[in-house]
Amino acid sequence: MISVRGDVGARTVPYSAGVTSDPRALASELSLVLVRITRQLRGRRADAQISLTQLSAIATLARDGAMTPGNLAAREHVQPPSMTRVIASLTDAGLVARTPHPTDGRQVLVSLTDAGRALFEEESNAREEWMTERLASLNEDDRNTIGDAVAILRDLVTPPSGTPTRGR
Repeated sequence: MISVRGDVGARTVPYSAGVTSDPRALASELSLVLVRITRQLRGRRADAQISLTQLSAIATLARDGAMTPGNLAAREHVQPPSMTRVIASLTDAGLVARTPHPTDGRQVLVSLTDAGRALFEEESNAREEWMTERLASLNEDDRNTIGDAVAILRDLVTPPSGTPTRGR
């Protein structure tokens, strides 16, 4: 159930009110909601010094630590040549560093620089402030439901192990 506030006061309706379980119709509704959320989050980005693709790579490095370009490409679900271009632009901007792999001389590790970490934190704060306010306005059951939905959505965008990634 979700509490809905309007001109006539608050009312409680099921989350599924007005949304069908038909996969095609649900996909349409979900896509529209995600576009609107993305628009809200994009509007709250700091100076937008980097693209969303670059920001996603930085977020992965901030969350998971240093890794090879191939591992970063796999986690971002892009082809290695695309990630090579992203890493090159982030390196040129001083946001990531490439260092020799400690055990495999053929590989390098990509990690955030201090400037990259600072930019990530600035971007995160700008986006998360709005989302935190919106989530805080919900009751605990609604937040738990959204938490469950986030886990499901994460699974939707994570290909099964062994599945080749596709470029974005």
